[in-house]
Order: sequence, then C-alpha cells, then structure tokens
Amino acid sequence: MDVLVQLPLSEEQRERLEAAAPGARFEYVKPRTVTREQVEAADAIVGNVPTEMLAGASGLRLLQLNSAGYEQYAASGVLSDGCALCCATGAYGQAVSEHLFAMVLSLVKRLPAYQDRQRVHNWCDLGPVTTLRGARVLVLGAGDIGTHLAGLFAAMGSSVCGVRSREAAPHHPFDDMGTLSDLPRLLPQVDVVCSVLPSTPQTAGIADQAFFDAMRNGAYFANAGRGDLVDQRALVEALASGHLSGAALDVCTPEPLPAESPLWDAPNLLLTPHVSGQFHLAVTLDNIVGIAAENLAHLAAGEALRNHVNA
Repeated sequence: MDVLVQLPLSEEQRERLEAAAPGARFEYVKPRTVTREQVEAADAIVGNVPTEMLAGASGLRLLQLNSAGYEQYAASGVLSDGCALCCATGAYGQAVSEHLFAMVLSLVKRLPAYQDRQRVHNWCDLGPVTTLRGARVLVLGAGDIGTHLAGLFAAMGSSVCGVRSREAAPHHPFDDMGTLSDLPRLLPQVDVVCSVLPSTPQTAGIADQAFFDAMRNGAYFANAGRGDLVDQRALVEALASGHLSGAALDVCTPEPLPAESPLWDAPNLLLTPHVSGQFHLAVTLDNIVGIAAENLAHLAAGEALRNHVNA
C-alpha cells in the first residue's frame, strides 16, 4: 500500500503513523509541492489535497482528511466510487472550544474595548461587566467541539443547553438538549449563543434578522462553525442597535474577509481569521495522527473506518 501524507509531522508522529501499517510505503510532501502524479499513485492519502488533483486517482482507497469539514470532497465526481472518505472529527474539540470560549469571556469582561483604549493611551473605566456564572448558554452543535465547549461554560457555573439536528437526550455537560426547530423557543431564554455547526442546507443563513431579534436584549453571539450560518448584515445591525452586547466570529463569508466588509468596524465585534482550529494547538495534529493511524490499520485489515462519511 502506498500512503501519501500531506501533513507537517514530527519524526515521532511519522513513526506512529507508519507503525499502523507496517507493510506500507510512506511518502511525505508539503501542501504546496504535492503533484498530481503523487496523488494518482497513492492507495491512501492523509491530508486535504486539492480536489482538482483527485479526478485521476482511480486506485485511491482512502482519503483521510485533516479537517472535520468534508463538504467539497463529498461532492459528486470528486472521488472514485471505491474510495472511502474519512474526516477528522474528534481532533478539534479542545482547540476550537478553548478559542471560542476565550473570545466570549473576553467580551463579557470588555477586554477588547480596554485593548482599544490602551492603543490610544486612554486610562478609562468602561463600567459594569457581566459574568458567565449563572449564565444561560445555548450551544448549537452538540458533537465533539460542542461538548468540549459546554464543559468550559459549565465549569464557570453556566447552565448549558445543546442543539442537535435530531432529538436526543441531554448528556454531560449539557443540562438540556433541543433541535433546530426549537430555536424560536430557546433563543429568548439565553444569555449567550455559540455555534459550532457545520455547513449544511439546513444551517445556512439561520442566524438571520429574525434569529437575532429573538435573542434577549444584551445577549452575546459567537460562531466558530461555518460562516454561512450568519446573515452578516443582520448581525452588524443587531450590534449597531445595541440589541446584542457583543459578538465573536472566527468564521465569516467570504474568507479572507474583504477590506470593505462592515464586519471590520461593527461595534463590540471580536473577529479572528478562522484560526481556532488548524494546527495552532499542538495536540490537534497529534489527534489527527491518531485518527489517521487508526484508519490505516483498519484499511489494511479490511475493517470499518472511523469517521467514514461516504459509507
């Protein structure tokens, strides 16, 4: 088995990967140097190679992505019928949840506003702040990342309700669980709404004017899932009117965000350039190596694959 790896792995991580498939031949490439010939010669690929290079990869048996998202690779015609597509769900829970939680906590304590004052050498008391102790938090997306995020809020003393696409009983650390159809009922009840939802036809554009109008006056909104969840104009208006006390975005549309976008200057908006995931936290890459190693072993043994999304 020929395995092409497009990840910046350490020697120890390479050893872990190779130990999972002892008889395989491994080739390591950098994202910008991978060639169509290398892709077409591989039996298994670890990493998000460009989709346009996959058309001729008729012998590919496994594409193990390094991302939790997989939409562009699942599109019709991208992969041959015999290729299993697996994502990296489970690798990003700690990294994304910590990033989004930090953004929300900094907003409720007005830290970005104090940073603005610091830059202009203005010693200024901005007045009262709020707390996450006793806050009611709604987490849209109750999978790996959402569960990690709920745990952080719960540790601060918040009560957390999760939202899933299908009905399910609440599990620790969630106090309650709802579905997307429950949003009109849930939004007016909470102080913070955080989304880590993937991009689907059901989630695109749901955070619109009606969504923000339904939120409590003075509530906070945060999104680290996908940018197409949010009607960005409606969010800017909700911030400008003061209806929302603040918002945090690690994702937007399009990306990179154009210089003329009104998001840049929206009041009380904390914006980061889709950096909560990737490999900024070292454990994330370790987690991906673990998932990839597990699936290479399963592939060699003819066993069921983890995170198989086109089964």
